[in-house]
Amino acid sequence: MHPAPSVIIFTVLSGAGFGLLFFLALGAAPVFGLAALLLWGTGYALAVIGLLASTFHLGNPQRALRAFTQWRTSWLSREGWASVGALLLLVPVALAAIAGGALPPVFGLVGAAFCLATVAATSMIYAQLKTVPRWNYWTTPALFLAFAATAGAILTGRNLPAAILSAALGVVLVLSFRLGDGRFARRGASLGTATGLGRLGAPRVLAPAHTSSNYLMKEMIHVVGRKHSRRLRWIAVIFASVLPLLIMLFVPPVPPVVAVAALLHLAGAFVARWLFFAEAEHVVGLYYGQRGPEGGTAGGG
Repeated sequence: MHPAPSVIIFTVLSGAGFGLLFFLALGAAPVFGLAALLLWGTGYALAVIGLLASTFHLGNPQRALRAFTQWRTSWLSREGWASVGALLLLVPVALAAIAGGALPPVFGLVGAAFCLATVAATSMIYAQLKTVPRWNYWTTPALFLAFAATAGAILTGRNLPAAILSAALGVVLVLSFRLGDGRFARRGASLGTATGLGRLGAPRVLAPAHTSSNYLMKEMIHVVGRKHSRRLRWIAVIFASVLPLLIMLFVPPVPPVVAVAALLHLAGAFVARWLFFAEAEHVVGLYYGQRGPEGGTAGGG
């Protein structure tokens, strides 16, 4: 799939923002006054910037509000409602903390549930797609939730939870890479099933279906070289998981240290999310002969 920058920014920043808001809503970082303003403001900024970035991938961004009408069938619509619900419900909780007080825990619990629902709905936008076997698996929601939780724990400066979640994220990342590589082959799709000519034998591509690239080829087909992919996978795991884990285990969580750990994690998250899209293979690629020979990535980069 084409790794659109707007969607990468959307999923990484909104996930981190709602992850931070989730922990703050649960009272994992009992901060008040200026510290509360900084943390709650960071959570809202990340979430809102991420959500706004998502509109840049729409053909008609001004029609984004129409997505809210399809909540019965669309995970995108459900994500929209959950995100708005989370942001609105947590306003009084945030204002109370900034003012130096606190509301009854039930307010935070409800807001935290909406944050969790938002990240889960975002992941299901991709996990529901049977046409992209790498995404259509349990690793996709696990990956989105792990990234959000890890970012939230790091930003709240809680060393032990952040270290545990960083380690868990590393495991989920590695599993998503390894299990995802064989998903396309296990699905059993082929050029024969893509063209409907499989009953006549094993078809092969003699000439491209178009004289120039079209929308499907631009958006649904992206080729990543294997060596390039392996290098980026290492970078993603080291920056998103290993380095934050070591920092949170061995360095006191003073603000500059937390900021460095969060920036390293986000750098790894951006690389991992680029790979999430770039390595995903849509079955439409079979029709155009744009598939690797072993169900993995193909080409030279």
